Amino acid sequence: MATPTPSRKLLGRLSLPERRFVADALRTETVGGVLLLVAAVAALVWANIPGISASYDSVRSFHIGPASLGLDLSLQHWAADGLLAVFFFVAGIELKRELVAGDLRDPKAAALPVVAALCGMAVPALVYVLVNTLGNGSTSGWAVPTATDIAFALAVLAVIGTSLPSALRAFLLTLAVVDDLFAILIIAVFFTSEIDFLALGGAVAGLVLFWFLLRSGVRGWYLYVPLALAIWGLMYNSGVHATIAGVAMGLMLRCTRRDGEEHSPGEHIEHLVRPLSAGLAVPLFALFSAGVSLSGGAVAEVFTRPETLGVVLGLVVGKTVGIFGGTWLAARFTKAELNEDLAWPDVLAVASLAGIGFTVSLLIGELAFADDPALMDEVKAAVLLGSLIAAVVACVLLKMRDRKYRALTEAEELDEDLDGIPDIYEQDNPDYHLRMAKIYEEKAAEHRRRAAAHALQRSEAAGGSSTGGDRPA
Repeated sequence: MATPTPSRKLLGRLSLPERRFVADALRTETVGGVLLLVAAVAALVWANIPGISASYDSVRSFHIGPASLGLDLSLQHWAADGLLAVFFFVAGIELKRELVAGDLRDPKAAALPVVAALCGMAVPALVYVLVNTLGNGSTSGWAVPTATDIAFALAVLAVIGTSLPSALRAFLLTLAVVDDLFAILIIAVFFTSEIDFLALGGAVAGLVLFWFLLRSGVRGWYLYVPLALAIWGLMYNSGVHATIAGVAMGLMLRCTRRDGEEHSPGEHIEHLVRPLSAGLAVPLFALFSAGVSLSGGAVAEVFTRPETLGVVLGLVVGKTVGIFGGTWLAARFTKAELNEDLAWPDVLAVASLAGIGFTVSLLIGELAFADDPALMDEVKAAVLLGSLIAAVVACVLLKMRDRKYRALTEAEELDEDLDGIPDIYEQDNPDYHLRMAKIYEEKAAEHRRRAAAHALQRSEAAGGSSTGGDRPA
C-alpha cells in the first residue's frame, strides 16, 4: 500500500532566520507607519483649517532645484519623485531578498503570496472599471486601489494593540513586496507618455556602471550616492517615473551571504536605508500629498462620483475578495492545508487589512489625474476614506481573534532554556530536551525542598500549640 504524500502547509511556521528578518523589518515599518499616520493627520488638519489652509498649498507648491538640469520642482513633486525613490529602492532590495533568500525563491512557497497579490490587484482594478463603466466615469484611475501600504497597515496594528502570529505577518509583508513590484510595473508601463531616449540612455548607462561597481566589489558611499543621484536625475528627465531608478538599483544589490559574512550587502544597506525611508521619505510624501479637503460635501461626493466610489469599493471590497479568493484558490489547486493554528477568518482579516492603500495609491492617483487637479484631490480623499474603512473592518475582525493571536505569539516567543532561540524551533534538538530536563529537575528539587520546609514549620507549629495547650492556666 502506497504511503500518502503529506500535504503542504499553508501559512506554516517560518524558519528561524526568516522569522527574525520579518520581525526586524516590520519593527521599523511599524515605527514608520506611526509617523506616516501622524504626517497624514497633520496634512489633513493643515489643509482643512480655514486660517492656514492656504499656506498648505503655498508650501507644497513652492519650487526649488536647478532649472538647468530640468529639476526645478515643487516640494510636492520632490516628495513624490525624489523621496519615494528611496522607498522604492528599499522595495527593490526586499524583492531581491525574497527572490534569492526568502519565500519567493521556492516556486511552491511563492505560489501563494504571488497568486494572492495578483488577485488582490486584479479584483480591485475590475471593481473600479465596473463601477466607472456603469457610472460613465473615467477609467484612468483603475490602478489607484490596487496598492497595499504595509507601513500604514502595521501602524493600525500598533494602534489597536494586536500582534499577528509570524506566519500572518510574513504573509502580509510578502503580499506588500509583490504588490510593490507590480505597482512599479504599472507606473513604468501605463504612466510613461513621452520618452527622452537620450536621457533614458544615460540613466541605463549609469545603471550599468552601478552594477559593474557592485560586481567588482568596489566600496564607498561617496561613489554610489552621487552616481545614484545622477541616475535618478536622468531617469526623471527621460519621462519614465524616477522611482523606477530606485527599484532598479535595489534589485542590483547582492542579497545572498558569502562565507564569513554576517549580512549580505543588500541586507546591510537595507538596514541602513529602511529607517530613512520609513521614518522620513514616506511621512514627508504623506505630508505633502494627503492634505485634501474633507468638507461634508467633499465626503458625500466620494460615494456619488464613480471615480471616487470605484476607489473606495476597490480598496474595501476588491482587495478583501481578491486576496482571500486568491489564497483559497491557491490552497484548493495546490492541495495545501491551512496551518492548524489558524483559520480562514484569519486570512479574511489580513485580506481586509491589505485594503489600506495609502502611499502608492496616492502616488498613482496623482499620476492618473494629473490633468484634473480637482478630481485628483477627490480621488485622494477616496483613498483616505477607503483606507479608513478597510482599517476599521480589519480591526473588528482582528480583535475577534486577538486572544488566539496573543497565545500563538507567546508560544512563538517562549524561551524557557534562555538560549536565545524560541523553544518552538528546538523540538527536534536532543540537547534542548536535555537542558529542559535539567531545568525541570532543578525546579522539582526546589519544590521538594520548599515542601519539606513548610511541612517542618507546620509540624513545629502544631507541636508548640499542643505544648501550650497542656500548660495550667
